[in-house]
Amino acid sequence: MENLYNQLLQNNKDWVKSKLAQDPNYFNRLSLGQSPPILWIGCADSRVPANEIIGAKPGEVFVHRNIANMVVHSDMNMLSVLDYAVNVLKVKHIIVCGHYGCGGVQAAMTNKHIGLIDNWIRHIKDVYRFHQDELNEIKDEKDRFNRFVELNVVEQVLDLGKTSIVQTAWESGQEVHVHGWVYDIHDGIIKDLEINLKDNKSLSEVYQLDI
Repeated sequence: MENLYNQLLQNNKDWVKSKLAQDPNYFNRLSLGQSPPILWIGCADSRVPANEIIGAKPGEVFVHRNIANMVVHSDMNMLSVLDYAVNVLKVKHIIVCGHYGCGGVQAAMTNKHIGLIDNWIRHIKDVYRFHQDELNEIKDEKDRFNRFVELNVVEQVLDLGKTSIVQTAWESGQEVHVHGWVYDIHDGIIKDLEINLKDNKSLSEVYQLDI
């Protein structure tokens, strides 16, 4: 364990050396501030590193991660990240990226009691309930799991559009697009679910706020 810990610190030193060898001003430029065009809301799964899988450099993606890439309307952590990204950083694209094989989504398909996380998983179960007719029609368990992952992303995209943060930005004329993606760990390819919200007319009327 100690060897691993020390290796992490050494890896950092080696990384700094390699960056400075390529560009002596690399860290000086980074220290001046950030203006990323993208907010990434992804899963906390260690196999889905946001910057790496889209080839982005430090400073290009503002990242929020949690179990199963959820957008929960009472989650102050997520809302704070969203507010800062939209109103301060002025991001132009918000991407919700799920992934096939997601443990959180898989747990929501069962009745297993895990612990504290059960309270978080319940929000994912709500997504299953919304789409249970479609999902229950899928006989192959793997196919049903994959479709559940996709539908969960779609619902989180819609939940972002329902926030007053995003709708206020739209109302003010700010360009903010909300997208849904799913990453396949088996081959590294991202699937675009082709959902793109750009104004509150993309939402059901009941969610359109009078701002």
